[in-house]
Amino acid sequence: MSDEKMESDCYDPAKVTPALQLDVEQFYYREARLLDNRQYQSWLALCSEAIHYVMPARTNPLVDNSERGNESMISIERELEGADSTGTPIRNETYPYLMLRVERSFKPNAWAENPPARTRRIVGNIEILDVQDDRLSVTSAFHLHYSRPGSENFLYAGQRRDVLLRGEDGYKILDRVIIMDVAEIVLPTLGLFL
Repeated sequence: MSDEKMESDCYDPAKVTPALQLDVEQFYYREARLLDNRQYQSWLALCSEAIHYVMPARTNPLVDNSERGNESMISIERELEGADSTGTPIRNETYPYLMLRVERSFKPNAWAENPPARTRRIVGNIEILDVQDDRLSVTSAFHLHYSRPGSENFLYAGQRRDVLLRGEDGYKILDRVIIMDVAEIVLPTLGLFL
């Protein structure tokens, strides 16, 4: 979901009721709790089997002075590689791959996660941008503290751009684009679910 798409959405406050906002916020808080408690199988149940999970790489393009005075001149979208099948994303996964990563967490030979990392996610700025039938376009911001005994602590920050499917049994994540705000992404994020 690009900024251009977000800006063109017709935000209809009548569709985003306080009850819907609270419901969506509770979904994200539950998701953070499941991940921080290492309940990865329960987290995977929050994902649609049609999920597309992308973390684009981020570049540092020069500012295009010909666009002076336009917000596109400094748009974050210009920095992203791989969000729309261009460039090379850091992650570009579907449900089967996420399922394999979840299963890998429980294998005794998963040395990279032994001992398991201690994480704490703070999720906020949850904004419902669009509601179309059973689909909600939602952005949220996160801070993730990552710690493992014997190694450095890390703090990651970023934005998630999601499409949620609304069903009788709650929400499922259909699409997730993760925009990392760090200049250099170091190894621990490769084993994390964000």
